[in-house]
Amino acid sequence: MNTLVSLIDRSVMASRMLAQIPQQTVARALQMLADAIVEAAPTILAANAADLARMLPNDPKYDRLLLSTERINNIAQEIRHVAQLPSPLGEILEERRLSNGLHLQKVRVPLGVVGIIYEARPNVTLDVSALCLRSGNAALLKGGSDASATNEALSAIIRQTLVAANLPADAIILLPAAREATEVLLQAVGKVDVIIPRGSKQLIDFVRQHARVPVIETGAGIVHTYVDSSADTAKAANIIFNAKTRRVSVCNALDCLIVHRDKLAELADITCGLAAKQVQIFADEQAYAALKHHYPEHLLKKAAPEHFGVEFLDYKMSIKTVANIEEALLHIAAYSSKHSEAIIAEDSAAIERFLDEVDAAAVYANASTAFTDGAQFGMGAEIGISTQKLHARGPMALPELTSYKWKIRGNGQTRP
Repeated sequence: MNTLVSLIDRSVMASRMLAQIPQQTVARALQMLADAIVEAAPTILAANAADLARMLPNDPKYDRLLLSTERINNIAQEIRHVAQLPSPLGEILEERRLSNGLHLQKVRVPLGVVGIIYEARPNVTLDVSALCLRSGNAALLKGGSDASATNEALSAIIRQTLVAANLPADAIILLPAAREATEVLLQAVGKVDVIIPRGSKQLIDFVRQHARVPVIETGAGIVHTYVDSSADTAKAANIIFNAKTRRVSVCNALDCLIVHRDKLAELADITCGLAAKQVQIFADEQAYAALKHHYPEHLLKKAAPEHFGVEFLDYKMSIKTVANIEEALLHIAAYSSKHSEAIIAEDSAAIERFLDEVDAAAVYANASTAFTDGAQFGMGAEIGISTQKLHARGPMALPELTSYKWKIRGNGQTRP
């Protein structure tokens, strides 16, 4: 316990030191970090293999945990992108002079100490580190035990890079994988400024229920795509295939296909590509009848109530049939986690109604929900996808890791 408290105290001190460091120095450190992880790829992959050996390949977390040379190179490129982005620190959001002569400026500043609690996602260790450093924040990382060896290898590289770049080594601290570290982090009132959980709904619910520190909820995605009666069938098939199968273990992957009953005759064409990826479909009665004899029997099941409103994180998908867009909107409102939702349609009125009425962080028309990602949005890496409405919503990158303060300059003014 004392060791954990000491680590948090060191993070607080590091956050104060970061505020004094020029952003050019931070940018250079991030370029060094990108180079270092590429150079250390064999060491990282060996640690990752040790973690993977403890997990079954059919576990939905396996793909999230898995690193490869290509994935390491991609992460390094995202770090370089973050380094090249302008720092939000010091940006003047608002400025004015009052009639009494006081000069007011509303200026972006770091949040301070950011705690990240995440599961088997070693890329988060690097993404978070890059974003927090570039936005002037210290980070306390609490990864899951499934990725402990990988995270420790990455943490060592980050620490070595910080020292080499003359940045405070405690700016990024990896906490022990033990559950006790989570409990201490959640109770660090006055030291940790915000907690951001990344992972399953169970993890996010646990953090929200037990934290005494402010929380920004991210990650859990119960994602729908509605195929309107006006949809182009070929376009729908391509979008559904990509949204469901690109990476099933991520939060922007499709979970429920909502189909207008007028498109049931084309449902087999819309879903045919999914069979090659062995996607198991849980279809309501109308969709089941439309797919019977057209979709592999061993992959087609009748839907039960529990197949709706679930984040599968697997090669599984439900299908709901609706009579009109109103029913589609009601279904989404009932089951959405407010992450990403999409419509496929050629009717412009239906598109605009969907975009206006669906309450989610990212709402798409005729595009795959797989694009809900900070890098895809041109933000560099992301710290997570916020599904709430306070402070930040959607992909969180550099601006979302800042707050602001008012700077007031006077010349002897007193208030009457």
